[in-house]
Amino acid sequence: MSALVVAIDAMSGDFGPHCIVPACVSSLAEIPSLHLVLVGQAPLLEELIARHPSVDRARLRIEHASDVIAMGERPAQTLRNKPDASMRVALELLQEGRVQACVSAGNTGALMALSRHILKTLPGIDRPAMVATIPTSRGICQLLDVGANVDCTAEQLYQFAVMGSVAAQALGMSRPRVALLNVGTEDIKGNQRVRMAASLLQRATALNYIGFIEGDGVYRGLADVVVCDGFVGNVLVKSSEGLVAMINGEIKAQFGRNIGARLVGALALPFFRRLKTELRSGAYNGASFLGLQGIVVKCHGASGPKEFQGAIRRALAEIQQNMPQRLHGRLEGFLTNH
Repeated sequence: MSALVVAIDAMSGDFGPHCIVPACVSSLAEIPSLHLVLVGQAPLLEELIARHPSVDRARLRIEHASDVIAMGERPAQTLRNKPDASMRVALELLQEGRVQACVSAGNTGALMALSRHILKTLPGIDRPAMVATIPTSRGICQLLDVGANVDCTAEQLYQFAVMGSVAAQALGMSRPRVALLNVGTEDIKGNQRVRMAASLLQRATALNYIGFIEGDGVYRGLADVVVCDGFVGNVLVKSSEGLVAMINGEIKAQFGRNIGARLVGALALPFFRRLKTELRSGAYNGASFLGLQGIVVKCHGASGPKEFQGAIRRALAEIQQNMPQRLHGRLEGFLTNH
């Protein structure tokens, strides 16, 4: 099997290299064909790697970067003032063809701005979209955007729908159902941008556009691809995760009340724990930036080692699916004939 090479922004996220290095060591042990380039402050990374003497250093190397982009920094400042930041150096390795994908748990706005600046978008795409895979009662759903673009035009929502459909097909869905997230299913519902996007999608006969979907319909599995702006998508995912966590906590609180409550809780808790894990996986285990001329996976800033490993797996899947080239091959007809 040929080598799969991924650049890791090792200084990113809430926990930085102290979380990311163990995740990378575990990923190398799990996937024999994986090679990683850890980008960040070399002395610190060497010190942390030395705690794992069994790691295969032939498949793990360090690319020094002296600077770090903080979670609260403005994207424009990072473009101008951080030429040696770990995030930027990792993306430059991808642009130069020295790696096949990049994974970062860093500042979302900075990652979006730097990715667009360094890698550029595919022809016909205005902005990349963050897509996450979320669980539904019928399987999974591709939700985009989940935080990269908080304010979108109708044309951009249309582009997200096209990219989401192609991504769903890469997962084996032959004719994925595409829907726009809205406050109702009637044609008159929603703001002007959503209604204009619906008009564009209705004319795209090559897409399986099924109309508007409400929030409850997402988890009922009524669509395979759900499209919204990043503000709405991010709120949906995080609110859902918080709701499950609250229900989980309420069930635990009922345990001590009486024997009946303990029996009901014992039956219900495993289900809610699994649901919480699945929702957390959708939010934390990597959201792809679709629409770039390269594979970039954004891991949640609060991710632990297991979640970061999930983001690495997502990057590998996109390498194997040849996602940017697949998108490029399908986009031209969709974007020029609507």
